[in-house]
Amino acid sequence: MKKVILTMLVALIAGFQSQAQNIPQGKENARSKLEAARIAMITERLNLTPEQAEKFWPLYNQYAQERRALQQEALKAREGLDMQHLTEEQSQQLIKAHQKFKQEKLNLENKYAAKMNTVISARQMVALRRAEDDFRKMVLRRLEERKRMQMQQRQMMNQREQRRQQGNN
Repeated sequence: MKKVILTMLVALIAGFQSQAQNIPQGKENARSKLEAARIAMITERLNLTPEQAEKFWPLYNQYAQERRALQQEALKAREGLDMQHLTEEQSQQLIKAHQKFKQEKLNLENKYAAKMNTVISARQMVALRRAEDDFRKMVLRRLEERKRMQMQQRQMMNQREQRRQQGNN
C-alpha cells in the first residue's frame, strides 16, 4: 500500500512540474495535482486508518482553509507598501499586523490540534507537522531546480545567439 501511495506521489509531483511550466493555462490543474501529492504524502506519513482518514480530512481541510484566509489577510497588510521606504508609522503598523497574524496563527493551530488529537494520536500529530514541512521543502527545492534549469537554458540560448552574431560579422 505504501509503495502505491509513494508511486502516486512521485507521479503527481512529476506531473506538477510539467504542468507548472504551462502556468497560465494549467494553473488550476497544477494546483490540484500539487494538492493531491500533498494529501498522498500526509496520508502515507500518518499511516491513517480508513476510519481516521474519514474524520481527519474534513478537519484538516477546514484548518487549511482557515490558515489560507489568515495568510491572505497578512498579505493584504503589506499590499501597496514600498518596503524600502516605509515611514515610522507604517513600520509600526506592519509590526503590529505581523504580531497579530502570528498570534492568530498560533490560536488556529491550538484550536485544530485539540480537535485533531481526538482523531489521531500525538505521534501522528508530530508526523503531520513533519510531513507538511518536508512537503513544503520538497516543492521549494523543485521550484529552485526548475528556475536554475530555465536560467541555464537562457544562458545557452544567449551563447548560441552570440556565436551566431559573431559568425555573421
